[in-house]
Amino acid sequence: MNAAIRRLSVVAFVLLMAVMIAATNIQVLQAPSLNADSRNIRTIYREFGLPRGPIVVDGSAIASSKPSDDAFGNQRSYSKGPLYAPMTGYFSIVFGTSGIEKYESDVLNGTADSLFIRRVQDLITGRQPKGSSVELTISAKAQQAAWDALGKQKGAAVAIDPRTGAILAMVSKPSFDPNDLAGHSSKAVNEAYQALLADPDSPLVNRATSMTYPPGSTFKLVVAAAALESGAVDADTVIDAPKELPLPQTSTTLGNFGGVACSPTGEMTLADALRISCNTAFAQLGMDVGQDAIRETAEKLGFNESWSVPLRVAPSVFPSDIDSPGVALSSIGQKDVRSTPVQMAMLAATIANDGVPMQPYSVERVRDADLELVSQTEPKALDRALSTGTAATLNEMMQGVVESGSGTAARISGVKVAGKTGTAQTTSDAAPHAWFVGFAPADDPQVAVAVIVENGGNLGSEGTGGAVAAPIGRAIMQAVIK
Repeated sequence: MNAAIRRLSVVAFVLLMAVMIAATNIQVLQAPSLNADSRNIRTIYREFGLPRGPIVVDGSAIASSKPSDDAFGNQRSYSKGPLYAPMTGYFSIVFGTSGIEKYESDVLNGTADSLFIRRVQDLITGRQPKGSSVELTISAKAQQAAWDALGKQKGAAVAIDPRTGAILAMVSKPSFDPNDLAGHSSKAVNEAYQALLADPDSPLVNRATSMTYPPGSTFKLVVAAAALESGAVDADTVIDAPKELPLPQTSTTLGNFGGVACSPTGEMTLADALRISCNTAFAQLGMDVGQDAIRETAEKLGFNESWSVPLRVAPSVFPSDIDSPGVALSSIGQKDVRSTPVQMAMLAATIANDGVPMQPYSVERVRDADLELVSQTEPKALDRALSTGTAATLNEMMQGVVESGSGTAARISGVKVAGKTGTAQTTSDAAPHAWFVGFAPADDPQVAVAVIVENGGNLGSEGTGGAVAAPIGRAIMQAVIK
């Protein structure tokens, strides 16, 4: 072999190796990211070309795909779109996916590892591949009740089965219609999306999972739990409840809602302080218990941690290194304490379940296109957050709130209800948020709820948790237990 042929062979070999390395890099190493890239038109056409599985609630499809006579092959549609949008999310040729459409996409489009055998069977038999169905834990009755009760007010409502962690309702208002984003006209979809983005009420945001709010007086449950867990107090322990509480290291005093005194003696039992939601009593109790104990209890209940259901839930926050006046304000759910509605529903569910939090989830089961069961979620108990005694005491005290305290609007005839209201200050020029958390029946809990109505809802600055949020919580609980 002469020198020219040797050089040509070397060049050919180098080029061949370069092609092999490039092909391996693109087809193996970069394939997942390229397939996931929303700009990949092949992926978009493949996703729309395959019949995507339905999302199901109580046996009815709330999201489904039908053949279309255009290049995409299938059209995604949503029945009662705005009602379920916080759960389903959207499936768009322009803006990708959100909600269950995003977090269960590989199941819905049939590419999940759990569906490998199904894909092999389709390949052998020549059947057209189809996506699997995702059955949610949502109760249609509870979801509709939460939607109706919130009305035109901004806010969110979450219901959880405290025995299993199954999410029974998740409503966020204002909502949007995912059908507007599922069309095949890029221009129309883009216009609809831009209009939603420009809406100052942020309808695309799932307020139940993504928004954190000051929890107000509903956070007193955490402070009471920390105090009870310390063993230093019980429900009948008399604690300080002055009309005004001087905040240490400041010239400021903390008053109660409406500037009223909680007690003519300046003292009251812990149970009564929770029943009427006495600010000064809990601010002092929080300073006595200490921020470390409150933070430890809050974190056992899920604060300072992100989790998914499988929708991602933003971390709720109890901050570190708070000064003394900050501890007092944090103990009544103000200052820098923040919480999602899902977190507050979990707090109520944990108390209802004797102090044991259950892993929250919203996907009940997955079935393939032949309705064969692929997977089913088994309830999972997390580490105990509260002792059985503390949970029982909180349950009793919360019943007092509904029977004769700030939460009487949550009463259900013939049913024991446990609850706690909250009216959380926001800014000086905005009305406070109205909260309610609770569960029922208190002696055999089947549903725990959290409701927030932003800025007092229909009552504005006159709105309170008891007047605005508690009736919504009652409506949801009634829908589940009756």
